[in-house]
Amino acid sequence: MFLKRLSLLNYKNFESQDFTFDNKINCIVGPNGIGKTNVLDAIYHLCFGKGYFNPISTQNIKHEEDFFVIDGEFEKNDRDERIVCSLKRGTKKIIKRNGKIYDRLSDHIGLLPLVIISPADRDLIIEGSETRRKFMDGVIAQSDQIYLQDLMKYNKILAQRNSLLKYFAANHTYDAATLSVYNEQLNGYGTDIFNKRVEFLEAFIPIFKAQYIAISGGNEEVSLLYDSKLGEEGLLDLLKNNIEKDRALQYTSVGIHKDDLGFEIAGHPIKKFGSQGQQKSFLIALKFAQFQFIKEQSKTTPILLLDDIFDKLDEHRVAHIVSLVNNENFGQIFISDTHAERTETVVKQIHQSYKIFRLGLENQKIEK
Repeated sequence: MFLKRLSLLNYKNFESQDFTFDNKINCIVGPNGIGKTNVLDAIYHLCFGKGYFNPISTQNIKHEEDFFVIDGEFEKNDRDERIVCSLKRGTKKIIKRNGKIYDRLSDHIGLLPLVIISPADRDLIIEGSETRRKFMDGVIAQSDQIYLQDLMKYNKILAQRNSLLKYFAANHTYDAATLSVYNEQLNGYGTDIFNKRVEFLEAFIPIFKAQYIAISGGNEEVSLLYDSKLGEEGLLDLLKNNIEKDRALQYTSVGIHKDDLGFEIAGHPIKKFGSQGQQKSFLIALKFAQFQFIKEQSKTTPILLLDDIFDKLDEHRVAHIVSLVNNENFGQIFISDTHAERTETVVKQIHQSYKIFRLGLENQKIEK
């Protein structure tokens, strides 16, 4: 699968811009602030229906404009897939596939698998559990539509249960029968989600560990630990046993929405005990494992976006990335960088066709 063409209209800093891409390697180069990352974010937007760096879609409309349009033409399994994503202020976002509007935006997820590696990935280590849950859910959802639908239904019921708890508190009342209906529904979807997360990690962790060894060249033992109370007690019992706490807090304090994914090195949290280099290797291994897992599950090679990583990584890690993509089983890759010469030096080692797009210089393009 690869992206052949991209057209941007009023997207972030672009008024109107067209790109025709190479089906292997594309380098977006130019000074900081010129919009390199915005090109990658537009590609991500086409694949997921939202931006990676700012999921609030109205904030992706160019200043003083009323709408944006992202238009992309992909080739997948020898068929063209034209995806158009548009948003006008005050209206709902529209995503069209080959001219037909999706009834549900979620139906689009998984059609165009993609993995992005970015300096923003450090949030997976330094931020709270929600960031790591989103990573885990995002990997599973790209190849499992039922999982995504279950997750959306769970979150909707969770919001309703939380509203009911607030109503109880505000009106000094309590209705156990109504609450039990929500408990039963949360238990059904939540248990399925928990089981799929466990199944996912059983397959994912060995891939991740192998990637870490290849990247770091070290002997440190790394691990991913799924932290969930559902491993000790069923969700229905958890909800019943914590009802007094939930009533006091006015929200649901237990469930799969509180799960976490522990990142450890040598048996200790990598956030506290991992060096900067170990943390970088950990994150790249995590994303390469994501790439490999999605490729195996979807039977489609994902697009890979590398945002500004050559500026942030040492030569050893860059060399590993180069060795990874210098492979006939690899697909299309997009690289953003501030230094055109450095980027070209790297891509020449890959022995694949490439294009370099120099933003800020009337988008001068070099084809090889």
